[in-house]
Amino acid sequence: MLISAAACPHPPLLVPEVASGAAAELDGLRAACGEAVRRLGDADVLVVVGSGPRTHDYDADAAGTLRPYGVDLTIGPGEPVLPLSLTIGRWLIGDWPAVYRSVAEDASAAACLRLGAELADLAGTVALLVMGDGSACRTQAAPGYFDPRAAGFDAAVATALAGADQATLTGLDAGLAAELRAAGRAPWQVLAGAAGDAPFDAELLADEAPYGVGYLVASWTRRPQ
Repeated sequence: MLISAAACPHPPLLVPEVASGAAAELDGLRAACGEAVRRLGDADVLVVVGSGPRTHDYDADAAGTLRPYGVDLTIGPGEPVLPLSLTIGRWLIGDWPAVYRSVAEDASAAACLRLGAELADLAGTVALLVMGDGSACRTQAAPGYFDPRAAGFDAAVATALAGADQATLTGLDAGLAAELRAAGRAPWQVLAGAAGDAPFDAELLADEAPYGVGYLVASWTRRPQ
């Protein structure tokens, strides 16, 4: 049963060693991610889920590397095989033991919902750290250049995360998300599947786009019934 969730973005610049002299620019986002992770509380199992080239289970000691981003830094004790989303997730949780699961960037909504339901059934109580960026098309300098649909897409996701609106997350358009290079679409739909119809108290802790990419941070806590 899912009892808590945190949604965080995964830019490499979130790690101060990568950001170097620009680290202070993301201090607020970094703090919001830390608070969202702190609010996950205690659960029987912590699952970190993020997008990747395929849907895959990783060993608990699997590591990720930030070498492609200019820093010879490995996060985790094992072989550096994690995709970027899970690498940043591993960095955020520090020494917390966790299960790592990637979801294919092009996974269907139905597949994401099924995966979420499976993850929620892993233990009596489950906490979920969901790693995902919004659109990468908010400005002309953004990785995906400017797309006028990007701000509206991110706003809809922000509202859904702020209101624990599983239905809106479920209904995100995979084609539009791909065009806007929104890496969080599949992980957010995994969150919707894990939450099911249960009520959650939610708070949006950050909604930023400092580099033309939407970065959203939210915290969900299951409401007592």
